[in-house]
Amino acid sequence: MKGDFSVTGMLVDIQQQRQYPAELLISGGKIRSILPVTPPAGQPLHYLLPGFIDSHVHIESSMLIPSEFARLAVVHGTVSTVSDPHEIANVCGMEGVDFMINNGKTVPFKFNFGAPSCVPATVFETAGATLDAEQVEELLNRPEIKYLSEMMNFPGVLNGDEQVMKKIAASLRLGKPVDGHAPGLRGEMAERYIKAAPPPPEGGLSESSKAVKSLQVSEAKASPLEGFGEASISTDHECFTAEEALDKLRFGMKIIIREGSAAKNFDALIDLLNDWEDRVMFCSDDKHPDSLVLGHINQLCARAVARGIDIYKVLKAACVNPVLHYKLDVGLLREGDPADFIVVKDLKGFGVMRTYIDGELVAESQKSKVKSQKTGTVNHFSCSPKEVKDFEIKGISRHEKTASAWLTEDEATNPTIPVIEALDGQLITNRLELMPTIRDGKLISDAEKDILKIVVVNRYSDAPVAKAFIKGFGLKQGALASSVAHDSHNIVAVGVDDESLCRAVNLVIQERGGISAVSSEKEKVLGLPVAGLMSNGDGYEIAAAYTEIDKMTKEDLGSTLGSPFMTLSFMALLVIPHLKLSDKGLFDGDGFRFVE
Repeated sequence: MKGDFSVTGMLVDIQQQRQYPAELLISGGKIRSILPVTPPAGQPLHYLLPGFIDSHVHIESSMLIPSEFARLAVVHGTVSTVSDPHEIANVCGMEGVDFMINNGKTVPFKFNFGAPSCVPATVFETAGATLDAEQVEELLNRPEIKYLSEMMNFPGVLNGDEQVMKKIAASLRLGKPVDGHAPGLRGEMAERYIKAAPPPPEGGLSESSKAVKSLQVSEAKASPLEGFGEASISTDHECFTAEEALDKLRFGMKIIIREGSAAKNFDALIDLLNDWEDRVMFCSDDKHPDSLVLGHINQLCARAVARGIDIYKVLKAACVNPVLHYKLDVGLLREGDPADFIVVKDLKGFGVMRTYIDGELVAESQKSKVKSQKTGTVNHFSCSPKEVKDFEIKGISRHEKTASAWLTEDEATNPTIPVIEALDGQLITNRLELMPTIRDGKLISDAEKDILKIVVVNRYSDAPVAKAFIKGFGLKQGALASSVAHDSHNIVAVGVDDESLCRAVNLVIQERGGISAVSSEKEKVLGLPVAGLMSNGDGYEIAAAYTEIDKMTKEDLGSTLGSPFMTLSFMALLVIPHLKLSDKGLFDGDGFRFVE
């Protein structure tokens, strides 16, 4: 409970880069004074730090509602998140955003939500909702909304799309930062994206810019951001290489180093912190519940220090930079600040002993003091159970833009087909051209070659099943399916035979959202009744249930991936190169168009 009390420890002053024994006097949820003290002889002091902040996270990906996410996160010293409710917005629109904000307010934790900028993320998939520029501006005017969430429509930015520019302008006009999402952009393209610059005259376009200008986006009027000549999209968490990140840093961006359950860019980017400590932050982006039980931003701090990076630079990225960039109401361990701080055992492992938010003790000795909250559900799910024949592919195809696009064997001029290659620990995929396996005139999965069928099922209405092939999952039997499928959250599934695919998909449909795994002998399903993305149950119980179904995909089905369900959830994410599958067909993420 809040009240007057004191805490003594070795205070780590990040701004002044010093450490000294101190007593914090807490009153009314704020730090009233910080007094140097003489430590008791022979009694080691634990360290006092500002709380950790996840600088970009989709709470929905934890499969937990915000209040349960907070219960788990505070144990690891996290006091605040910069949270993009993009996932639930794609399913339930404004109602979904309101659900996240209202549920977050029920617990002592500092959620900072953004206004989703790209709902739907693209016009090449079926989503559950649309947020236009007027609705985004309405959200931005709310005090709970701190920023414009990741602008994934990079072609829209580069082409001066009217709706995109209106959203960016509204955020800047209100003094709220704009988050970016531009995987792989370098050089001139990165600079133009960061500045949200209108395209130059046709004659002045480079070849790369001409390629982007030809991409399919909504009608563009090439109107500049009036009054914002130096307008900037200020962050990016999608850098895969240090070279890409350096380009963006030099053009004025801040880089958020991501280490989630599937996308892991820490090792590639962490050394940038040595020279850019004021412009680097940490995030998880997408973190499954089993991972959250084990640790959060504290783990990244431990890894960075073990790599030899200066402790103050590490703590700037983990605690200070997010507060300054997003203007968060989160304390930085200064007199007069909100009493948001943690007590850690040491500055190597960052074992969190206590966590305080606004002077309230919310975690102690690895036990959360945040109480579970009863909540209702919101959802948008309307499709019928499928039949095995819905998953069949007859003949040979170069692509599958529609369900009838597969050519017969006699018509095929090239017997290879495009195959998605999933990469462990990455959101990007490769495009392969491989020979299909044909039996009785049908294209089928080949577990020996690890070329498996992948499908996306429209969850919002009954429609033909989109089908393609994928390599990298390593399944030997059965199938797995999920209604967590960025960004529109249709049902995505991978399996070794059509019968298993059908069973796995129908388990998800039965629950109106969830994740499932089936083998020849058993099946498991974890229902996610909140938008087909989250459970409203106890976070630790959901984490345990997820651990069991994840174990089944590896031990029974044979998946070789570190996080099969998280990887699966990104195989329909069209804004990440190179080859993905939407409910409308196979998609080229480089050309931003369907495979032809």
